[in-house]
Amino acid sequence: MFERPNAGERAILVHLNLKAGQEDLDELRELSKSAGAQPIHVITGSRQRPDPKFFVGSGKVDEIREAIAEHAADLLIVNHPLTPSQQRNLEQALEISVVDRNGLILDIFAQRAQTFEGKLQVELAQLRHLSTRLIRGWTHLERQKGGIGLRGPGETQLETDRRLLAVRIRQIQQRLAKVEKQRHQGRSKRKKAEIPAVSLVGYTNAGKSTLFNILTGASAYAADQLFATLDPTLRQLPLRNGGELILADTVGFIRHLPHELVAAFRSTLQEASEADLLLHVIDAAAEDRDDTIVQVNQVLDDIDAGGIPQLRVFNKIDLLAGVSPHIDYDEQGRPVAVWISARSGDGCDLLQQALCELFTGSKVRRKCFLSARQAGMKAKLFDYARIIEENIDEFGDCELLIEIDSKHLGLLKDIHAEEAA
Repeated sequence: MFERPNAGERAILVHLNLKAGQEDLDELRELSKSAGAQPIHVITGSRQRPDPKFFVGSGKVDEIREAIAEHAADLLIVNHPLTPSQQRNLEQALEISVVDRNGLILDIFAQRAQTFEGKLQVELAQLRHLSTRLIRGWTHLERQKGGIGLRGPGETQLETDRRLLAVRIRQIQQRLAKVEKQRHQGRSKRKKAEIPAVSLVGYTNAGKSTLFNILTGASAYAADQLFATLDPTLRQLPLRNGGELILADTVGFIRHLPHELVAAFRSTLQEASEADLLLHVIDAAAEDRDDTIVQVNQVLDDIDAGGIPQLRVFNKIDLLAGVSPHIDYDEQGRPVAVWISARSGDGCDLLQQALCELFTGSKVRRKCFLSARQAGMKAKLFDYARIIEENIDEFGDCELLIEIDSKHLGLLKDIHAEEAA
């Protein structure tokens, strides 16, 4: 049985054009570099459908073997998902470590995770991926042979590995359930306070974290690489008209995001699925811009966020000739897209303007007068309205200047309230 060597950095990339669809070769190069590999050679080909045994076909296996020897490579990266048997057959035939597209993305996520929750989510995804790739490497320890004196505990090493994996998966799921409960409590508190939630979503490396930092003054890690940031970050964003919202920076999406990651990161991605608005950040200068928009929307559908309103943010217009910052409006006069450059800051004031227009249409200001005996009503106003000003006289009577959503005006029916300028 071939033992997998320690993964090195010199990698040969394999990319096939398939009739049923294909991945992007340039994206594979960027993914490989993001994982720390050094792409030294690329092998391409075309097939109607994948080979059941090797995925690439026996002739292409010989070509890869020659390239490995010529370039002294110690890693093979395939730009497609491989079945466990295909990956195992390639490793046996080539005597080199083989990583498919899903495994490569999982490795990048493992490097990027910083928080306790992020590390748990990545480990869960890796264990689910590994559980389908266990091999019979310990058959010499098998204890299921029959006969007197040969009966053992009845469990092979392969079955032991599967059982231990299942136990660890359950432990991680239980810990993540506690974290998700805490997140849910935080979201419920924000909803009760009527603070809108906005999530930044978009294809990886579209500039979400850079935009997040400019809008909120945060210092989230941002770099020109795929999946530069992984763990979600939430910050309060004051609006120019006195309102506020909660802005969340989420993990970047990618075409054909591994199912293990979608499942493991469902609690994190729920920041997007429960948002009031999605800021869909788009690399305006990318050649495949329209395709990345489709890919992001497909992932949003997978996490039940496809029906949430979007404001498209076309970023990196500094790389386009003749495009200046501006807002696109629909027939009802609502903002639908903003063209900006997060790196230079051009157009970020227009994004603030668009957010104000989207979130202040139903807000009204009222001046409320409450007696000292109306403490319960005052507590309700603190839950459902934004308190702009509070004055209490010597008798305990209170005068409040509030901003409240029009749908909650019914709360004011039992108190003296009047319109405020």
